[in-house]
Amino acid sequence: MPLIQACKNCGTKNRIPAAHLADTGRCGACKNPLPPMDEPIPVDTALFDEIIQNARVPVLVDFWADWCGPCQLAAPRVARTAAEMAGHAIVLKVDTEKDPQLSVRYNIRGIPNFIVFAGGKLVNQHAGVVSHDEMEAWLRNASSTIAT
Repeated sequence: MPLIQACKNCGTKNRIPAAHLADTGRCGACKNPLPPMDEPIPVDTALFDEIIQNARVPVLVDFWADWCGPCQLAAPRVARTAAEMAGHAIVLKVDTEKDPQLSVRYNIRGIPNFIVFAGGKLVNQHAGVVSHDEMEAWLRNASSTIAT
């Protein structure tokens, strides 16, 4: 289940496989570069599973809900982390109201809740709002656990 990324040059919609979300690709139409994903990706259970299993870089997952004040406070920090770690990490957002089964799977009892995966394995989990610098540190530490 690839994601769709529109080319910023010609607007063509390009399919990006989960394993290549952190790579620079090329537009299928105009051949201009397609940059790595640089914003949080909203996911459902199926897309979550695919990205976690196929990502070649660490993945930060933000478990949140629209009604959650601390989640709203964390959102700009999550977006900044996605932008600054583009090409080195992937950032996902799981709406706990729409996909409660993922919350159950990872024993999410409070939100926001952040989980870092590397090589398909959970390497860090933290409940509560944290700084962008802390999120980035988690991802950088997780990078060292992935065999290249």
